[in-house]
Amino acid sequence: MTSISPPRFRGAKREGKRWSFGLLVTGIAVWSLFPFAWQVITSFEPDRDLSRFTPTWLPVRGGTLQHYINVFEVKDFTPYILNSVVVDVSATAIALVLAALAAYSIARLPLPGKGVVLGLVLGVSMFPQISIVTPLYEVLISMHLIDTYQGLSGVYIGLSLPLMVYILWAHFRTIPREIDEAARIDGAGAVRTLWSVIIPVALPGVVPAALLGFIASWNELLLALSLMTSPSRQTIPVGIANFTGIYSIPWGDIAAASVVVTVPLVVLVLIFQRRIVEGVTAGAVKG
Repeated sequence: MTSISPPRFRGAKREGKRWSFGLLVTGIAVWSLFPFAWQVITSFEPDRDLSRFTPTWLPVRGGTLQHYINVFEVKDFTPYILNSVVVDVSATAIALVLAALAAYSIARLPLPGKGVVLGLVLGVSMFPQISIVTPLYEVLISMHLIDTYQGLSGVYIGLSLPLMVYILWAHFRTIPREIDEAARIDGAGAVRTLWSVIIPVALPGVVPAALLGFIASWNELLLALSLMTSPSRQTIPVGIANFTGIYSIPWGDIAAASVVVTVPLVVLVLIFQRRIVEGVTAGAVKG
């Protein structure tokens, strides 16, 4: 004999699940945002408060902009930003072109072994960076590209390609093949079809691929620290790491520099958040 729950009980159960899910999402959001919020607070706190044994959650004695002034006037942080822009923008642009060609070939052209190629592309991305530092250093030394923008950009191109290829492949494979046939009837070749037809249609996937590749390069530290030896050519993560002195750690200056370089990424993610979600989940649309 089965019992039927009264409507009031079922409604309370649904409401409890809704509240539980809301609390879970709120907890994850707080957990994720807390480090950045703490950095922002730290960047405005005077050094005397940062050195206290008991931390303060807010700059109760009045905030200060001295750490931001130190970042640009004392630490001369601007060259690091320019170096990162040059290296990361060029690497992202070239990687996006190569990824589009590779993804189009795997998703749209009748080539043998496409699944194996895609698996190898994704498998390459599984190697930890620490395991490839020495081989990359030896390669760049032999090509006379160590401590150059071209060398580091080439490395970042290789690191960004697997993720970009996968995102673009997931989008390209959902586009009806009738589009290719119509372009072929009009006399367009494979490359012309890609740039004139497929790319505009797959723009929701192109944007997150480029953005995620750029963010990965923008935040990369280990390879930039190992392959760029001249301070004048080092990128943002290395510049922030160089703030640390022998006998002291300028927490306020580090926090201010972190906020300066993170805010643009946060703004980009907020603007393109829907595109990013679509790009990452596109593979689930079509089996």
